[in-house]
Formats: sequence, C-alpha cells, structure tokens
Amino acid sequence: MSLLRNVGTIGGLTMLSRIAGMAREMIFSRVLGANAVTDAWFQAFIIPNVFRRLFAEGAFSAAFVPMFSKRLHGHDDAGAGLEEARSFSNDVLSVFLPVLIALVAVFEIAMPGVIWLLSEKPVDPQTYPLAVDFARIMFPYIILVSLVTLFTGMLNSVSRFAPGASFPIILNIVLIGALLTGEWFAANSGATIEQIAYGIAWAVTGAGVIQLAWLYYWTRVEGFRPRILWPRITPEVKRLSIIALPAAIGGGAYQINTLVQLFFLNQLEDGSVSYMNYADRLNQLPLGIIGIALSTAILPSLSKFVGGDDKVGAARLQSDAIELAMLLTIPAAVALAICAEPFVTMIFQGGRFDLADAAITGRVLATLVLGLPAYVLVKVLVPNFYARADTKTPVVAAFISLAVFIAFNVLFLSRYGVIGVAYASVIGAWINVAFLFAVLAYRGFYRASGALILRIARQILAAAAMGAALFYMRGFLTEWFSAGVFARLAALAALVGAAGIVYFGIAFAVGAIDRQRIATLTKKKAP
Repeated sequence: MSLLRNVGTIGGLTMLSRIAGMAREMIFSRVLGANAVTDAWFQAFIIPNVFRRLFAEGAFSAAFVPMFSKRLHGHDDAGAGLEEARSFSNDVLSVFLPVLIALVAVFEIAMPGVIWLLSEKPVDPQTYPLAVDFARIMFPYIILVSLVTLFTGMLNSVSRFAPGASFPIILNIVLIGALLTGEWFAANSGATIEQIAYGIAWAVTGAGVIQLAWLYYWTRVEGFRPRILWPRITPEVKRLSIIALPAAIGGGAYQINTLVQLFFLNQLEDGSVSYMNYADRLNQLPLGIIGIALSTAILPSLSKFVGGDDKVGAARLQSDAIELAMLLTIPAAVALAICAEPFVTMIFQGGRFDLADAAITGRVLATLVLGLPAYVLVKVLVPNFYARADTKTPVVAAFISLAVFIAFNVLFLSRYGVIGVAYASVIGAWINVAFLFAVLAYRGFYRASGALILRIARQILAAAAMGAALFYMRGFLTEWFSAGVFARLAALAALVGAAGIVYFGIAFAVGAIDRQRIATLTKKKAP
C-alpha cells in the first residue's frame, strides 16, 4: 500500500473525527459558552488527556509497535509469527492493565491536590469543587483509551489503519448526544449549566467503553484474541518498558507543557482556558489530519528501511513525508491566520458564546497557527528517531522546547495575556523542529535536499497568493459571518473554495506540486 494511500486512509478518518470534534465544540460553545464552569470542565478534561497522550499514544506506541511488528513479521512461518505476537501482546496487556488501574486509583484520591496545583490562588470556591468532580468522573477514561491504543498498535502492524483512526469519532458522537440532551433538559426542565457539564463528563467515560468494544472487535477479526493473564515481567515486557521510558519522559515534556499552559491560563481572566481550547480545536484540525496521519503511516516503513540499512530509501521517504506535509499545512496555516476571526465567528459564535468571545478566540487562533507547520514537522521527524530505537533525542528536544515555552510565558503573560501564551507555544514549537533537523543532519541520518527546499519555497509563494485573495474576499463577506446558518455556510464555502482554487492553481503553475512525484507516491508499494 502506498504512503499516500495510507495517509489518505488515516487522514480521511481523522478528518471525519476532527469534523465531528468541530461539531462538538460548536454545540459546546452554544450550550455552555465561555465562563468559569466551562473553564473548570476543560481543565478537568485536559488532565486525563495528558496521561492518555503520555502513556498510551506517545510512549507506549513508540515502543510497542516496532516490537510487535518484528514478532509478527519476523518469521518465514506466518503462523509462528502470529502466535509469538499474540503471546507478546497478552503479556503486555496483563502487566499494562494493573499499572493503569493503580495509576487511576492514586489520582482519584489525589485529585483535589492536582486541581489545586493547577488553579489560580486562592482557588475559586465555586469552580474548584466542580473541576475536582469533573476530573474524577473522567479520569478512568485513560484505562479504556490506553487499551484502545494497545489494540490500535496491533492493527496498525498489519496495515489495518481504519479502526484505530476511526475510534475518536465515537467520543465526539457520544459527547454531541450528551450536549444535545443537556440542552433539551435545560429548555424543558430548567437544568443548569453545572448539571449539563456533569452529564457531559459522564459521557466521556461512557464513550471510552464503546471505543474499547469497537477496537476489541477488530482485533478479534484479525485473529489476535487478546487475553488477560497473570502478570509476568518477561524479558520482552522488560525491554518494552526500557524503550518506552525515554519516550514517556519526552512525552512528559509535551504534556507538562500542556499543564504549564493550563497553569498560566488560570492566572488570567475567566474564559481564558475556553478561548485557548476553542482556538486550539481549529488549530488541531490540520495537525491531526496531516501530521498524525503521516507520523502513523511512515513509522512502519521507516523501520523497515532502517532495519535493512537502506539509507537512500529512508531519506526518500522522509522527504516525501515533509513535502506532502508542507503542501497541505502551509496553506492551512495561512488561511487560518488570515481568516481566524471569521472562522471562529462562523463556527462557534451563538448562544452563550458571543461576538466578543469570538474576537478574542480569533486572535488566539491567528497566533497559534504561526506554529502549525512546526507542530506538523515534529510529528513527521520524530518517527525517524523511533525507527532507529532512539527515543532519547526527542526527549531532549521536547525539554528544550518546554524550557523555552516557560521562559516566554513568564515574559509575555502579564503584557499579552492569553495571546502571550499562544506566542510562547509557537516559539517553543519552532525551537523543537530546529533541534530535530540539526541532530538528523549532524548524525548523517537526513538532510533536506535543495529540490525539497525549492519546492517548499514555491508552496509558500502559492500560499501567499492565496492569503492575499482571502484577505480581499473576507471584506465582502463580513456581514455573513454572524448571520444565519445558511449564510455562514455559504461564506465558509466561498472562502474555502476560493482558497483551494487559488492555492492549488498557482502551486501547479509554479511547480510547487510535482505531478510525477504524486503519481509515484500513489502507485509505489510500501516495502
């Protein structure tokens, strides 16, 4: 299967998930708005997500997928490989699950202290207990989603990408249902914002149960038969832990970044956490579709190239991934920067989320997207280290980025407020990318060719022309941005359609898109 097709499968399903997530946030903003209660909910929701990304999607995937894939495909006899892979995954599951349960138990007890550490001092007597309750309700979600990640890694090893890429859609659908139910109760039974927020918190954990059932079904279809055994620290499980530890530390830097950001946001006025969340939702749309899809798709192939000592193949695959990533990310960043406030207004404004909220969120988004290419490049470059069993270098990069992020938050917070937090995030992301590129070049693992740099320069030229067209168009559509639903959809379609026509038209004209290369990517078989 080609790189482009793998990315298309993962990216397409991720796009559906992000669209569902966007619909969720649209409804969330209208039902709950941006206030102290929503800040408490988002703060609580961030905590299990931090540990999900740290233990499940980050460190665990980086270590588990290559080891599982090696056992599955490392035998001439397919049956022997399947049996060894089954045994390895069952041993991991049997150790992994008790650790997760213990972690959740500790945090359920310690949650008041965790929320206190992240809150503004003195704590708000109204929102503090809400945040504690919400976090306690949602924290068990990490057990469920971590098991989902285990099953996803198993399926990715046999190129079954669709189930793992689709499971986030379930969470969004369940939360949309909970939000609409809460709004119905508010309209018909006088339910308060606090009561609606409690219902949505319970829906998070309920969605995790459904996600786990979905992935378990597909692992059974592929013949893996996951089983929970008496926990045994086998040599393979021990090696997995040794490899995962540096990745966990590196992932910890990224997640500490999230918690540090939450701490700084809590020092600002009510609504700041919500503004950042809504802006980041739009920023995460291209990041998830492009960056995560590419990262997931290239890791198995890079591992095979590196294992076969094929430096040319590994470098070619890395260049393909960077070119494809920038081809899609640069125009997305320019479009979001130019039309940040219109997009936020069209998508989120309404109900308890007013035009003033949309204006602030738009300014945050316009700042965040300055780092969007960097966020995507990090996702694309890190697999080059993981494929070489080097989980330490991304750790160093992540902690350097974290230090820069904290330093600039201290400098910017009092002067720029929530915008300053966004600027600090952007600077930290570009420092991270620069470090990763420098290390790859220094070690002789990868150097960007002149042809790739020239191609990206042409992409920037095409994106600049697109940005000028959008800047001109948005002036004619201003009144449509906060009008009725159909007017908003028409304005959104006009902006997106014009952006696509101008960008890809000019990109083809100036040679930013290599038609022969795209055709090769489509036809070539993965090694």
